[in-house]
Amino acid sequence: MKKIILLFLITFLSTISVSAQMKKGSRKKIKALKIAYLTEQLNLTSDEAEKFWPIYNDYDLKQHKLRSKTRTAMKNAIRKKGEIDAISEVDAKELISSKLDTDKKIYELQKSFINKLEKFLSYKKIIKLQVAEIEFTRKLMRKYKRKRKNDDE
Repeated sequence: MKKIILLFLITFLSTISVSAQMKKGSRKKIKALKIAYLTEQLNLTSDEAEKFWPIYNDYDLKQHKLRSKTRTAMKNAIRKKGEIDAISEVDAKELISSKLDTDKKIYELQKSFINKLEKFLSYKKIIKLQVAEIEFTRKLMRKYKRKRKNDDE
């Protein structure tokens, strides 16, 4: 019996590990696609690209961490109570307050990011970047929806 339980645990943990690796691989692939898309859309000179990518990567990582922290806190609070309706008003207020604090931090991060970019990029290219990021996300979501629709059929 102990061997069966041990075998089950090993199989279960292996499955979790493979799933996590696949998600990590997907994230890397999406990031590579995003870099290629932004590079194409912005048409940066080599000098601009040399300055842009370290700043962008740092900004993107910090923004991702902030958003992820908020999402995790909300998911954990909901999971802890079982459903949203089971969360107390006090806890809900704290979650909203935390979300608003995160939004402020993201706003400040964006301001800092743009201040750094405006030293070597035109304002038009900064706007192109913002539009390209939105377009990339839309294209990614459309592709995901099509894939899910095809998988469901």
